[in-house]
Amino acid sequence: MSAESGGRTGLQGKLSQWLRGRRPKEAAAGDDSGREALLLAAASAGLPLAPAAHPTADYRCSCDRVGCPTPARHPVSFAWQTQSTTDRGQIERWARHQPQANFITATGMVHDVLDVPLEAGREALERLHAAGVEVGPVAESDDGRLLFFTLTRGTPEDEDEWWPCELDCHPETADEHPGLRWHCRGSYVLVPPARLPGDQAVHWVRGPEHPLPDPLSLLEFLTDACARHAGQEPHHADAAWPLRR
Repeated sequence: MSAESGGRTGLQGKLSQWLRGRRPKEAAAGDDSGREALLLAAASAGLPLAPAAHPTADYRCSCDRVGCPTPARHPVSFAWQTQSTTDRGQIERWARHQPQANFITATGMVHDVLDVPLEAGREALERLHAAGVEVGPVAESDDGRLLFFTLTRGTPEDEDEWWPCELDCHPETADEHPGLRWHCRGSYVLVPPARLPGDQAVHWVRGPEHPLPDPLSLLEFLTDACARHAGQEPHHADAAWPLRR
């Protein structure tokens, strides 16, 4: 075994020990009460939710759009930004009347999401833990992404729209951003529990009961990990932002 592969094995082992006991119980297939409880827990943590599409038996999207580019990953309503809510009664009605629906959470209102490749995210988690940095809710998507939920930066009073575009992309443009994706104003992500085509899912690694951290406390760890896994030299996050317009 090479030193590199041995090191990665040790890293994954430490991460597994750290996360053991922290993963919340996920809703089993067909467990409507468990699904609803997880959605309500996310709403109670301040994450605004809205119904989303779901996968069908033929690996397609419930929206029936031919060649849907984001099957089971998008809201069902064009008004999802104004529809998104933390209201318990509304979420209960949606969950019960749409038992197969996934849910999205609108970012940039209360929270942002830093979305990174799975292996880079796992490495960053280990380094964050070693550095004693508080990490908030984290979700894992079986298609190879790790989602770090943070407080939103919004639009600081002394700044214009200053987030660099390479860190602020929409789910529809995700393929153009293979490294870090910063979901903030006008964007959204699936909130666990969610189902994807091919028997894949999105589930919590660290649940929404964990307080949302400032995104800047995680950014350097995530950008450096993404750079390493992309075969580039790590660089400090402040070299990429902020840029005034």
